[in-house]
Formats: sequence, structure tokens, C-alpha cells
Amino acid sequence: SGRMHNSVIRVSALHAKGSRFSREPAKFRESFPLLLQNAIEIYSLHVDCKVTSRYAHTVITSRVVNRANESKEALFEVELPKSAFITNFSMTIDGETYPGIIKEKKSAQDQYDAAVSQGQSAGLVKSTGRKLEQFRVSVNVAAAAKVNFELTYEELLKRKLGKYELLIKVKPKQLVKHFQIDTHIFEPQGISALETESTFITNELNNALTKVQNETKAHISFKPTIDQQRKTPGVDDTLLDGDFLIRYDVKRSETAGDIQIVNGYFVHYFAPSQMPAFPKNVVFVIDTSGSMSGKKIRQTKEAMKKILEDLNPEDYFSLVLFSGTVRLWTSSLLQATEENVERAKRHVETISAGGTTDINGALQKAIHSLDKDTTAELLPDQSISMIILLTDGQPTTGELETAKIQRNIQEANEGKYFLYCLGFGFDVSYTFLEKMALENGGVARRIYEDSDAALQLQGFYQEVATPILKEIEMKYPDNAVLEITQNNFKLLFDGSEIVVAGKLSNDVDDLPVEIKHASEITLKEEANIREKEQVFQHQKYIFGNFIERLWAYLTIQQLLEKSASADGEQRENLEAQVLNISLKFGFVTPLTSMVVTKPDAQEVANKPTEAGKPEQIAPISN
Repeated sequence: SGRMHNSVIRVSALHAKGSRFSREPAKFRESFPLLLQNAIEIYSLHVDCKVTSRYAHTVITSRVVNRANESKEALFEVELPKSAFITNFSMTIDGETYPGIIKEKKSAQDQYDAAVSQGQSAGLVKSTGRKLEQFRVSVNVAAAAKVNFELTYEELLKRKLGKYELLIKVKPKQLVKHFQIDTHIFEPQGISALETESTFITNELNNALTKVQNETKAHISFKPTIDQQRKTPGVDDTLLDGDFLIRYDVKRSETAGDIQIVNGYFVHYFAPSQMPAFPKNVVFVIDTSGSMSGKKIRQTKEAMKKILEDLNPEDYFSLVLFSGTVRLWTSSLLQATEENVERAKRHVETISAGGTTDINGALQKAIHSLDKDTTAELLPDQSISMIILLTDGQPTTGELETAKIQRNIQEANEGKYFLYCLGFGFDVSYTFLEKMALENGGVARRIYEDSDAALQLQGFYQEVATPILKEIEMKYPDNAVLEITQNNFKLLFDGSEIVVAGKLSNDVDDLPVEIKHASEITLKEEANIREKEQVFQHQKYIFGNFIERLWAYLTIQQLLEKSASADGEQRENLEAQVLNISLKFGFVTPLTSMVVTKPDAQEVANKPTEAGKPEQIAPISN
């Protein structure tokens, strides 16, 4: 028995509706774990993932059988990355297949409303945690009948701190006769590093993991026997419970990045290494209002002391602490010498929480302090200035209207400084922070209220700690490319990567590339289209026109980001573009839904957004 907390690749059994057990309280049902667990047996569970040039295509197939002599309810659950889009789902019950159909959200809901059975509910995909969301569907299974579930999702792996990370959640909740994870990676640039990590693999399970790697390909397989899965000899409990992680990076030799081409679409990856970092001027704006008291302020202080230690000696920094009043630690930004860092750490240690929340006043003060020091030429030439805001709530004093605060900050900042907004917990308006950050060249991130919140804060800082290029323009000839994704970028951080994709004109043989940036150095490269296309011929784990799908995925993500900071007609136009591409390529995005048809009902799968609060899911029986 147990809760659904991060339960993942999981099929559970519930008694058929109308059974007397289905109406008993959770505590009573938990006294029959073996009866419930053994009714529905997962006899096969296969995760098949193909990663081609960072684009991952994952298929999860689960085969279950009802061993009981009466009908039971089988529940199929998968936790998938939040950055992924579901592209397909189907159930096969006694030889008949029930596919999921992707439609415009309103159309899907109308169909669901018209056909819904009493007691059914829409919304199969829920937000569950930091990196994951949950897909779940249940179906009534007749005595001795079999069901095949198949779910497919796709995502572009993002480079962060020098590695691409592929996360597969594993939690079948019972022993599985045929359990296998297969991951094939093909990177034409060559694989420079590859590692696997798991929260559950013990010495007993080590032999079940195999890793084969050559210059451009890798195959990671995890295939434990039933005995290897068993936590306790002679008992039907499983060791498989947690994260299976694959991290890797690729070789880079071309100065202007790597271009790959398939069937008339190209993708261009650019991640220069060993570049000198720009000095930073950072103003940390920290909420010390009453709601931050206790664990939150302790974790913030712990993180801030580590972050201050990580500043480079050529960086400049300051602290703005705010509640109902706004307090600037020093009148000017200080250079991050060892002595000044120690002073700042001692000051951080004295911080206490109490009072109301003046977000507008705090950000205005941070902008003013940067303006003053820039005008007085106290900050280094060619440095990058940024403001990092951490808050856990809504404005409660000063300017209260969030739209007005957004306007005020945009007008005061005038695009000069990058604003990063960290929202601590779920009482904060994430939509407000996201729009404000995007309007000022930064991003928003949620910090989850867990024991490692301090590590989350440090991890975010590390991502933006080393800016190596600014004002980057990826240039391609107008007659050679169509429908290009974003090709201008304000900043590139060490360990990350710029990705541009587009469609090629029919009558070009070569694709010349120029990369310009603020340092006035131009990088050039020329790709021969036919030679580049040869790279992907006859590869067994290329899935269809993957670069075209990568282009669609990246386009949707960028249009959604633009729509988050847009209003009115502009927002409607951006969302219309997202909808068209989502429907054309079959992605479940925030603008589409998937209608899942079952023998007795329909349900709707929707894509949750970060702005929402994770739903509390009631206990169920296993």
C-alpha cells in the first residue's frame, strides 16, 4: 500500500466499481495489499528511448493481465519530464486498440463533455514535482483479460552545466517478469562523456546494467531478473524505486558549432568552450517578510553564504533585503574580494524575517543602485549586470497591482540589466514573476520547499554564474533558410548551448553560417547539405524526420515563452501559431489536449503549466 507520491512507471490494481472494497476507507483497503496487488499483474514493462542529436523519443510499453476471476481496474501511470510533449498513447484490450486523439483543447473538452460517463473526470496529466509530470489512465479489465498500454513522448535535451541529462523515473510497485530500459544515443559530433546514475541500483542490480559505447553511439541497457528486483528474498517487494539518470556531453571542434541536416531541415548547435568569462555585477534582492520565517530564511541564508563564496574576485555585488521596508546593505556595489565576501556572509547571518512584502520598492532600489554605480563608472567595463530576486509571496505593501509593478520595472530597467526571478514555494504568483523576468531579459524559476532548497538556489546561481558571450546573432543567408527559430540571444553561459533550427530552401547546396557577438569576433562555417545528410543515412535508431520534429518542438517552446510576456491580440496570434504546429505534429501542449477513448468512457489529457499548484492526489491501494 502507499500514496502516489512520485509513483512512476506503475500499474496498480483497484477493484471494479461497485465492489464493496472500493467504498471502504483507505486504512481498510491497505489491510489487503496482496489481494489487490496480485489481481493485476504487470508481466512486461519496456522503456525504449532513442536520443539522436539531443532529441529524445521515448516509448513506454506495459503489458498487464488480470489474474482474478472477476473484473478489476488497471491503472497505468508514467512520470515524464515537464519539458517533454506526449505525442501518442494507446491501449489494446483483447485485440482491440483504443488510440488517444490530439485535438484543440476546447474541441477535446467539448467531446469529453458530450461523451463522459458519470464519475469520470478530465485531466489525465498532472504536475507532480520539480522536473516531472504524471500521466495516468485507468481501465476496467475483464477476468483473465490482457491490456497493452503504450505512451510516447519527445523532448529536446537541454545542456546545463556542461551535460545533457536524460531522466527516466522507475517505480513499478511490483516485481515484473520482463522489465527492461533500453537507451540508444547517436551523436554525430562524437560522445565525449557518458555516465549513469541511479537512486536505487545496488550491488545486486549492478550486473543488470550494461553500457556499450563507441565514438558516436552508446547503448545503455538495464534488464534485471525477478530475483535481482526482489528487495527481500522470498518476499514479493521490489528494489526498483527512483530515478534512472543518463548524463553525457559531445565533442566540439568547429569554432562556429555543428550543423546537422535531415530531409530539408537543419539544426545548428553552438556551445564554445574555454572562453573567458565576463565580470558580473550582481544585486541579490532577498525577501525577508514574515512568510519567509523559519526553514525558508534558514535555507536562504545557507545558500547565500555558499553563493557569495562562489563569486569571482573580479565580480561586484550587493544585497537588497526587503519586507515592508527596503534596506540596501552598502551604498555602492563592492568588489568580491575575500574580505568583502566575509563581511557579506556575516551580514547574511544576521538576517531575520518579519513584516510585509514590497517587491516594487525592492526592485526599484536594485535598479537605482546599478544605475548609480554605472554612471559613476565604478563597475568594470564590458561587465554583465544582473538582479536576482528571491521571494515567496505576493506584494502586500507599496505597489500592490502586479501588472503595474511589471510596467514600473520594465520602464525603470530599460533593458539594461538582466532580471532573474526565483519564486520560493507555491504562495507566490509564478505567472507574475515569469512575465517580469522575461520582459527584462531573464527567466523565472520555482524553488521547491524541500530539504534541499538551499542546493536548488545554489544550482540556479551556478547556471548564470559564468556569462561568456553577449549579444549573439546566428546569421544564415535569407535565400537559404525559411521558418527559422530564434537566432538572436542576449547571453550565453558557460556549460549551456545555443540551438537554432529551420527549414532549408529547395535550391541551395551549401549553408554558410556567421556567428556575431558583442566582442566583435565573427565565426564562420559552411555546411555542404548533401554531405551533412549522409551522416543520418541507414542509422537504425533515427526516428522519422527527427530534425523537423526538433524544429517544431523548439518553435513551440519559444512561442509559448513569448506568449507568457505578451498581451491581447499579440498573445492570441502567438497561441494560434502554437496550436497549429501542435496539431500538425501531434504534440500535447498547453493549447491542445488528448482525448483517450476507453471501452466505457473518455478522458482528456491536458498539459499542466508551472504556474499551477501541484494537485494533491489521494491515497490509493496498490
